[in-house]
Amino acid sequence: MTAKLNRRTANAAPAAPVRIVHLGLGAFHRTHQAWYTQHASDGAQWGIAAFTGRRPDAAVALAAQDGLFTLIERGGEGDRFELVTSIVEAHDGADGAALCRLVAAPATALVTLTITEAAYNLAADGTLDTANPAVQADIGILRPAGTKDVSDAGTPPGPAAPRAASTPAASTAASRAPAVSTAAGRLVQALAARRDAGAGPLAVVSCDNLAHNGAAARAAIGGLADVANPGLGAWIAENVSFVGTSVDRITPRTTEAEIALVAAECGYADSSPVVTEPFSDWVLSGEFPAGRPDWASAGAVFVDEIEHFENRKLWLLNGAHSLLAYAGQLRGHATVAQALADPACAAWIKEFWDEAEANLPADGLGIPAYRAALLARFSNARIAHHLAQIAMDGSSKLRMRAVPVLTAELSAGRSGAGVARMIAAWVAFLREGHKSGATVSDSAAAELNAALELPDGQDLRALLGILDGGLAADDAAIAAVAAQMDGLPAPA
Repeated sequence: MTAKLNRRTANAAPAAPVRIVHLGLGAFHRTHQAWYTQHASDGAQWGIAAFTGRRPDAAVALAAQDGLFTLIERGGEGDRFELVTSIVEAHDGADGAALCRLVAAPATALVTLTITEAAYNLAADGTLDTANPAVQADIGILRPAGTKDVSDAGTPPGPAAPRAASTPAASTAASRAPAVSTAAGRLVQALAARRDAGAGPLAVVSCDNLAHNGAAARAAIGGLADVANPGLGAWIAENVSFVGTSVDRITPRTTEAEIALVAAECGYADSSPVVTEPFSDWVLSGEFPAGRPDWASAGAVFVDEIEHFENRKLWLLNGAHSLLAYAGQLRGHATVAQALADPACAAWIKEFWDEAEANLPADGLGIPAYRAALLARFSNARIAHHLAQIAMDGSSKLRMRAVPVLTAELSAGRSGAGVARMIAAWVAFLREGHKSGATVSDSAAAELNAALELPDGQDLRALLGILDGGLAADDAAIAAVAAQMDGLPAPA
């Protein structure tokens, strides 16, 4: 019988001390931040305590393996297997007591996030969406007892409760507060515990595919604290840095085939392997007041200004993925490699990339080489990157991957046909799904379904309004998207 994977059966080194807390325990975190931490020159001193998002399953499976898992690096010539040991604790995301305890620990130096774009709960203008019912509920929970309940945004919040004493009891009390439901709410609660424990500053590092993701994390977390507890918000502003990043490593879902492959090739039973491509990239910008691993020794790059790197990745890689996700599925394809092999899809990608590149700096980003590398990566048929997975949460993804490029193209007096086709493909995909009764996998599903009930034309304007209010009010943008609708095929 194949032995179950754990530190004893793998003869792994003792677990590193927890110095990183991560929210969003999924495959990408394990192939990216956990991998970089393991490969850092001082990685043996930086253990990760990781929390799941919506479900506890991944934490239950990894905890049974002492946090260990196998990374399968799948290149064109074959597979390479690596045992990753940098995750030393795995917790259910709903375990607020554990999160408060770990974030409040003096040894914890940073919190990393892969909570998905939608989980930031930001409005189209980039500020916290206080109209969101989940956000409103968290505000009520996080507001100190005895302060004024403010429902009118024009009324200033009530006074902050006095700061609790910096004692273990204060931290314990914070960890026993009622359960919040959003990722930002959980972290605000945990940061309150850190403040009360007097554990000092730390960094929050967003690793989600958001433009200005460091600022987005600040808007979500700091914005929630400012509304619910201004005293805590002020402490966060003074003691928490928000680091922006650009992250890149294609990570498809693990299947039973990978689990069987690891058992056959590695000789142990791993319930939670991850598969990824050989390529990886990580660019970071910001301060780390309590220190960080030597990620640069593992290939990470630290820069003063990150915006152009973010846009290069969001537009060229993620934008192309979204275009393939919708147009590719409409043409009957299931994976990125299959869609790119379709001459029509390949031509559409090139047209969109030309438009995106026209709105990026010509120097410093190595865009021709980046585009060539993307084509090679997308063509790797051994990475089964499913279009249905990429298509989820399109309303928040296209807001960053398509809207800025279309706006820039139209402002420059150009047609923006390539990026308009991406949005048109999204609309066509939603329309076909609505006709067939398919479930909309999107955080804005209710709004999208309501828009799809409208007659053709009206639904287009309503759908674009969900992406960006400016698009819905721009007749040129509406016309640019409508012009691309006819060229899209019905499902095969």
